[in-house]
Amino acid sequence: MNMRWSLDALYPSFDSEQCQSDREQVNQELTQLQQWTKEQLQDHTQPAAKMETYIKLVTSLSQRLYRLFAFAELTASTDAKNMKALQLIDQLQEKSVELVEPSILFQKWLGGIDRLPEVIASSALLREHEYYITEIAAKNKYSLSEREEIILAKMKNTGSNAWSKLQELLLSTLLVDITVDGERKQLPLPVVRNMAYEQDPEVRKNAYFAELEAYKKVEESSAASLNGIKGEVITVSKLRAYRSPLEKTLLDSRMDEPTLEAMLTAMRESLPVFHKYFRKKAELLGHQNGLPFYDLFAPVGEAEMKFTYEQARDFIVKQFGTFSPKLSNYAAKAFDHHWIDAEPREGKRGGAFCHNLHMIGESRILSNFTGSFNDVSTLAHELGHGYHGECLNGESFLNSDYPMPIAETASIFCETIITNAALESATPEEAFSILEQDISSAAQVIVDIYSRYLFESWLFEQREHGSLSVDELKELMLKAQKEAYGDGLDHNYLHPYMWVCKPHYYSADLNFYNFPYAFGLLFSKGLYAEYLQRGEAFVNQYDYLLSVTGKMNIADVGKIMSVDVRSVQFWRNSLQLIANDIERFISLR
Repeated sequence: MNMRWSLDALYPSFDSEQCQSDREQVNQELTQLQQWTKEQLQDHTQPAAKMETYIKLVTSLSQRLYRLFAFAELTASTDAKNMKALQLIDQLQEKSVELVEPSILFQKWLGGIDRLPEVIASSALLREHEYYITEIAAKNKYSLSEREEIILAKMKNTGSNAWSKLQELLLSTLLVDITVDGERKQLPLPVVRNMAYEQDPEVRKNAYFAELEAYKKVEESSAASLNGIKGEVITVSKLRAYRSPLEKTLLDSRMDEPTLEAMLTAMRESLPVFHKYFRKKAELLGHQNGLPFYDLFAPVGEAEMKFTYEQARDFIVKQFGTFSPKLSNYAAKAFDHHWIDAEPREGKRGGAFCHNLHMIGESRILSNFTGSFNDVSTLAHELGHGYHGECLNGESFLNSDYPMPIAETASIFCETIITNAALESATPEEAFSILEQDISSAAQVIVDIYSRYLFESWLFEQREHGSLSVDELKELMLKAQKEAYGDGLDHNYLHPYMWVCKPHYYSADLNFYNFPYAFGLLFSKGLYAEYLQRGEAFVNQYDYLLSVTGKMNIADVGKIMSVDVRSVQFWRNSLQLIANDIERFISLR
């Protein structure tokens, strides 16, 4: 099977007539929007008509901009040195700055409207975009002057955006010096990191030390990037009068502090049972002082489950069909229409992601598939993101942007389908291995995510007082890992460079992109338990939930399924499901 995606549905090439036409159209529509906001937003006469016009203008422009951005960014993600892609990204970022002025003018104009709910109620288009409008109005209190907003947007392109691009380039082109089968080689970082899942313990250990050594080549540049980005975030947060970068993240996530604290409380309470799992896995692998970091993902048991890409495709499509034909058909379409780039290669970004393309009703998925069951699970995870986008295709473009915590709901739900299906058909030895991998994945989303949350919290605290050195960043990461993993890990073999290899730290717009994964896992666990109880009757309501995530806050999304996300007990109940699996795992050996 073809393991590379096609981007032709976006544009045949950067030089194609369609791509050039859209670039010209963006310029025209942007000029039109700028002129209209300056001329029409001088008073509050005919507010409903003006809001309607603004929504129509912004929708058309945003769809075109997003399409161009997607084409350039997806191209660069598999070809880090593609100059046409990189140049277009630069140009589009500069062009996006010009959106700031009309956006701020509209926000401030909106903030001055009396009886806003009544105005919204007078128009079908406005009622459809009620959440979008009211959210903009509510954020008006955090906006600066028109001139200040433009200055900040322009400086961001030579500030945090530039640092982010540098870090992505550093990692996507980083070659690791490693000895494989007695031969000295230079391999891409994702290939070496994937060796953590190999059966041979020497391969895992060798890859771990080679990876850590490789980061020394980019540690100073990575530290400079991280300090630059986080420094900018702190400065801008203060200017906007946010209490902290975390407050901004919560507002952007449509989530409140009681919800986050309830979840973190339950996570902290659950850490000892995860430590118990790590110590048991260490025992099975012959370690005395806890699990060394290089064996976190080591397969246990005698079963070695390997999949070809075609086998992975067939398994996922079949098992998704046990939930619903719509989910299965989506997955088949993604594989068969070349929406997935699964082949590891030099110049390609590591890890995995899904990019939903609402304007064409498709998605694109990047992974680095090597044949393990974990890779199959990763594909299912990213296809879950894509299915979320599929459910949103019936919504308007402006109602298709959902917050970070909800983003992981469909992906982890799909992972759960695949894991449970694999357990049903597995031999006892395979079932043991699958169960362990599922617990290992959950441990990453709870324990490692908690360590990342701690690290980023401390990083922001210390960055207030100045830049952090490489050694200070490494010390913070080790401290976070020790607190989260406790005695489950061997403290002689931790990972001081996790701040280098995780791209989420390097976006000024995605601060604290760690706790959303925990939210997604635990929210999905609760939903899956509901599915097991309700069966087919659950499916349509689940699809509806996904379809409205772009126009509701998280608490209201939870209410669709009668879930109180501010209740510690809800999160405890979800974590108990994982604790039960851990006890089962321990009892099997």
